Amino acid sequence: MANANTPKGLVPIQNSPGVEIQKNYYYIPASYATALFKGDPVIKTGTANSAAVIFGKEYAPGSLPEINKATAGTTNLITGVIVDFVFNPDNLNRTYNPASTECIAVVADHPDQLFEIQEETAGTALAITDVGLNANVVYAESGSTVTGLSGVELDTTTPATTQGFQLRLRKIVDRPDNALGQHCKWVVKINQHSEGLNTAGI
Repeated sequence: MANANTPKGLVPIQNSPGVEIQKNYYYIPASYATALFKGDPVIKTGTANSAAVIFGKEYAPGSLPEINKATAGTTNLITGVIVDFVFNPDNLNRTYNPASTECIAVVADHPDQLFEIQEETAGTALAITDVGLNANVVYAESGSTVTGLSGVELDTTTPATTQGFQLRLRKIVDRPDNALGQHCKWVVKINQHSEGLNTAGI
């Protein structure tokens, strides 16, 4: 049976039973003109909130590192993946963060975090011999303004040993509804992680 085409971006999974997924708060300023979705990979911009932010509680200036959507492609760093949002109290029913909208994102940002991601529709499906190789993310589909989920997928065109590729292919997801082939879901680890050891500052 063919794998379902259900992109959700990068979805954090428990590395070990009972071990909580590590998450931290990050700032999305109103000046950032790009919508963000759950499952989007993000990167720190090198600054933080310059004034206090009050979304249910007060966040002091400088306490929320600012993020943008991570750029797909070789050597582009990733800080983590959005798993949720802290919305302004006037917009609690929102499922994603529209462009040019101030918000706080909850990001799974531990360098050892594992994620599930779907192969892109285009290109040749990955093979069992690709386990252990590296690959990049690709923005092949748009995020959903209904579900709030990202459309980012796994780029299947050039899996290789290349150190600068963004993700490490660990294995396919072990579920009855998943198999090698188009739209296969993979377990990956961020290879180009901004919080990893021996990386330059942003």
